[in-house]
Amino acid sequence: MIVAFEDLPRYRRQVAMVDGGFDPLHAGHLEYFRQAGALGLPLLANVASDEYVRTKREPLLPAAQRAAIVDALRAIAYTHVNTRDTEAVLEQLRPRYYVKGRDWQGRLPPAQAMICATHQIEIVYLDAVLDSSTDILRRYLARLAAPAPGR
Repeated sequence: MIVAFEDLPRYRRQVAMVDGGFDPLHAGHLEYFRQAGALGLPLLANVASDEYVRTKREPLLPAAQRAAIVDALRAIAYTHVNTRDTEAVLEQLRPRYYVKGRDWQGRLPPAQAMICATHQIEIVYLDAVLDSSTDILRRYLARLAAPAPGR
């Protein structure tokens, strides 16, 4: 179910929040969702805006399509398209858990850490990082740019 920003308080302390661009969705994301689901709460996926994805590269799919794909996954109970920033979503939602990949440990934005501390949101870091969408696309584009064998 896709949830509007205004409806997020309805799920306070009842969900674990995962977030990312999910562009493209890959096996590492599925493992992230599987491990986050093991925390025992429904998962709310906070899907990054196109503007956020553009800080890394041009989006492959628009946010609404990425959200529809993520929302169709069995592991995800709720999906939110983030049109603000993660700090605003954390303030509005106040999940029980904010779930991130271990690669974020020690580099979570201070404002997010402070919001979590203020609202007693437990930050959980998972060893689910198998790949990154940006790296997958970078490898794909490098293969496209490479000369064909035998030339």
